Amino acid sequence: MFTLYIGNQNYSSWSLRPWLLLKHFAVPFCATKVALTGQGVNERHQRYSDSGLVPCLHDGELKVWDSLAIAEYLAERYPEMWPARADLRARARSISAEMHSGFTALRSQLPMNIRLRARGAEPDAALARDLERIFTIWREARAMAESGPYLFGPFSIADAMFAPVVWRLHSYHVAIPEELRPYMETMLHHPAMREWEQSALDEPERFPSDALIDRFGGPRG
Repeated sequence: MFTLYIGNQNYSSWSLRPWLLLKHFAVPFCATKVALTGQGVNERHQRYSDSGLVPCLHDGELKVWDSLAIAEYLAERYPEMWPARADLRARARSISAEMHSGFTALRSQLPMNIRLRARGAEPDAALARDLERIFTIWREARAMAESGPYLFGPFSIADAMFAPVVWRLHSYHVAIPEELRPYMETMLHHPAMREWEQSALDEPERFPSDALIDRFGGPRG
């Protein structure tokens, strides 16, 4: 059985991705939660992750770290985690890699905080560009999709990679184009997403990003 080391569920966007993937495809695994103390490498994590970062997947003696590397490793054993069609698979890999390495304004201005329920605020130019790119990616994926409610029809690694974005948009009450609302709702109501949310709500830890509620207009009712 796999062991997946994850961080605090309220904040750890990187941890959500492989956890959600394993849950959706009913892959047996044991999750071990470790406390985060902020961003960056933590020497305490190097006991179970060579990079000093989570998530990290253990398969026996083998350690695989980084959310996209974990997803690709799992897909070698469970190929249904990527779309079946070659063109959709290539597109899904491309947008997953783009999500993995880009969107710095989104990451810095809207850190994942599942407990947060802000009223929203007008994004600055950098954040607006990131949001528009995400919406374009989602529109184009849905236009290519086969039967099913996710980005390419059936749930795939691409949906797991964008799952933290879904929580960010929801928590900060970002305006969503009407045609993309069904996808957002599908993701928010995914049973594993709801399970992750409940665990996040139950966590006692509070990080400085909780204060961002002030910037985004206070809580929404």
